[in-house]
Amino acid sequence: MPLVDHLEELRQRVLRSLLAVAVSAFACLLVVRPLVRLLEEPAGSIRFLQLAPGEFLFVSFKVAGYAGLTLALPYVLYQGLAFVLPGLTRNERRLIAPAVAGSAVLFLAGLAFAWWALVPAALSFLVSYGADVVEPIWSIERYLDFVLLLMLSTGLAFQLPVLQLLLGALGLVNWRRMLSAWRWVVLTSALAGAVLTPSTDPITMLLLGGAITALFLIGVLLVAIVQRFKAETPPVAPPPAAAG
Repeated sequence: MPLVDHLEELRQRVLRSLLAVAVSAFACLLVVRPLVRLLEEPAGSIRFLQLAPGEFLFVSFKVAGYAGLTLALPYVLYQGLAFVLPGLTRNERRLIAPAVAGSAVLFLAGLAFAWWALVPAALSFLVSYGADVVEPIWSIERYLDFVLLLMLSTGLAFQLPVLQLLLGALGLVNWRRMLSAWRWVVLTSALAGAVLTPSTDPITMLLLGGAITALFLIGVLLVAIVQRFKAETPPVAPPPAAAG
């Protein structure tokens, strides 16, 4: 296929992906009030204020955008996969498709982990600290920025096992070499927990850093399984040459 046709196909798939995100975001905008109430639940009895004219309007667009992107993610991944698969070998296709599916599942798992563990732990610490001195009354925009950023960063951090699996399956690194770097991984996980969490409380940083370390060990196990399976699978013999 000529380069111009490849670029045209890429343009079409990007436009379809953007259209899917826009349609999903518009659908979420129609139900944005229940979504905001759902995001407010971890805060418990905290009062939220609109500190500027139109603040909740912009917050509504932001929440709808994040929710629409999450809903459209499987279709966006499908479009990317459909573009790259024709140019890959059969073995690469067998590797890429499960990796993309696993990436989507892990992203959703990261959102769930942030929602059920990180957000409540962070809010509990932040509310209790200084509760006897100040009354917590928060800006709705800053609160939702905090929650949405924490969930997004956690979903991205949960992609680590997929990256490890790709590197191991392609033979770029083995599981023993990965495991030997566990000290650096623990240090990097702690730094990532400090950087990725929008709050500075130690509870959230420890939870996210511990989750990243656990995901790394899971990735090492997956790489070990894949490499052992490849070692036990005999190579396919080439067909005999035709007699002259």
